[in-house]
Amino acid sequence: MNRFQKRLWIGLLVMVALSPLGILLPEYFRSGGAWGEWGPEMLQPLLGYVPAGIKRLSDLWRAPLAGYGLSDGTLAAQVPAYIISGFLGALLAALLVYLISKVIVKR
Repeated sequence: MNRFQKRLWIGLLVMVALSPLGILLPEYFRSGGAWGEWGPEMLQPLLGYVPAGIKRLSDLWRAPLAGYGLSDGTLAAQVPAYIISGFLGALLAALLVYLISKVIVKR
């Protein structure tokens, strides 16, 4: 494994380690939804408007496990669903890192 590949893997591991903060900190501070998971309905009251790009593109993608679809909304049920979602996302990211590193290393 070369230096570039090591950096990619370290970056991925750091992101995986920090990702639970996105759902745990808002719950701890009672600040609403997970950071960065804002839809138009959440931005409207916060900003007073919905940016045109978000309004236009908000229906373009629907998450496979929207709202961590395995849970009933309570934090106790949300945590396992969040872990499963995180694991699947990390697995997909790891596959992407692996493929990118293989393509770049060949060059």
